[in-house]
Amino acid sequence: MKEYILGIDTSAYTTSIALANLNENEIIADKRRVLTVPKGQKGLRQQDAVFQHLKNFHDLYDELETDLKNISVVSVSSMPRNVEGSYMPVFIVGQNYGKAIAKTLNCKYLEYSHQENHIAASLINEYKEISDNILGIHISGGTTEFLNVKKAPKGYTTVIAGGSKDITFGQLIDRIGTNMDFPFPCGMHMEKYLDNNQNFENIKMPAISGDTYINLSGMENHYYNLVLSNKFNKESIIKSLFKYIAECIIHIINNINCNFETVIIAGGVASNSIIRNLVFEKLKDKYKVILPTKENSSDSAVGVSMLPIIDRWYNEIKTN
Repeated sequence: MKEYILGIDTSAYTTSIALANLNENEIIADKRRVLTVPKGQKGLRQQDAVFQHLKNFHDLYDELETDLKNISVVSVSSMPRNVEGSYMPVFIVGQNYGKAIAKTLNCKYLEYSHQENHIAASLINEYKEISDNILGIHISGGTTEFLNVKKAPKGYTTVIAGGSKDITFGQLIDRIGTNMDFPFPCGMHMEKYLDNNQNFENIKMPAISGDTYINLSGMENHYYNLVLSNKFNKESIIKSLFKYIAECIIHIINNINCNFETVIIAGGVASNSIIRNLVFEKLKDKYKVILPTKENSSDSAVGVSMLPIIDRWYNEIKTN
């Protein structure tokens, strides 16, 4: 009989469920829906996001065409990070649905963090080959963290080694993007705009403030003033902003004083083609650089559906 893992992730802006085949180590379903942000707003209140998750989950779960009686594990992102006190109300939706489904099916229920979900989504095809010397970079609308990552018997342990002191890369993109009248979240719309507009002017990038921890709020003012000045076209400002973020990522990596062989770059910002390509070209000769597919960089339940498989391999095969 086939056995499936149902993965659930209800993050700040995406409702996601996925099914993994426990015995064949493959994703057989990946359903997700981005939450709706009203035009002109720069985000959602948690209660509004929770309401949308409640509706979206029912719709996505209804789309699964597999025999759900074959689910043997329900695996849920229940918190932002795998540390005590890490909490966001949106994850309660996934927790509650996951517990109810596991109870109904009389199957195993597991919890991981949203950050572990991103790490696992990055390593789906490579978790057997990667050593423990990993620098994990999680960059999104809510997070800019550079992490020492190690495999644990359950999931991954992470220790923050660098990041931003104020706003995140995702917030920087979204705040400049909304000032340019792009829909929120803005990154994908800004990147698409560049695909159709290639008239780039050279904009001198400012110095990066900090070493392993940097400040970004000053850059928000800098790029906001560029928008207001009307001295440069929109595509040039966007291209400069993306290049600046790539330079910040490389700058922090070069200043982190720890021994790592592999660099994982994950999270919604990591799905940006310009940022991905610039960082990869600068790092490829120094480290094994893992960039998940653009789809698996963004929020989904793919990683959390694979985590029980990765744990089983690690505990039953690698350590024996």
